Amino acid sequence: MKVNRVIPDIKVDDLDTAREFYAGFLGLSDEEFNLGWVARFTSPETGASVQVLTEDETGQTNPVASVLVDDVDAAFAEAQEQGIEIVHPLTHEEWGVRRFFVRAPDGNVFNIVAHPR
Repeated sequence: MKVNRVIPDIKVDDLDTAREFYAGFLGLSDEEFNLGWVARFTSPETGASVQVLTEDETGQTNPVASVLVDDVDAAFAEAQEQGIEIVHPLTHEEWGVRRFFVRAPDGNVFNIVAHPR
């Protein structure tokens, strides 16, 4: 599996309040997207970014990070081969990504995701 980027996913109560802190104070002022339950804020100078979410739209739990991979199908097959717990099935989500969630041995949940090409 080739990992292209890892973005922290931070649980928040309210996206607008979160925007004030992450975009305002931290300077992650480019709002790459906002789906009403998840938004990504990115620094225009460095590209550093963070995602904030209230509750995952289709997953049963919130991930701690989103891991962007080049081939999500191959990553899913690798997770299955290694016996890694899948907590959200491989899904093509209505907002355009293809993803699944895995649980690490320490209990943390990761969103393994690829964007359409």
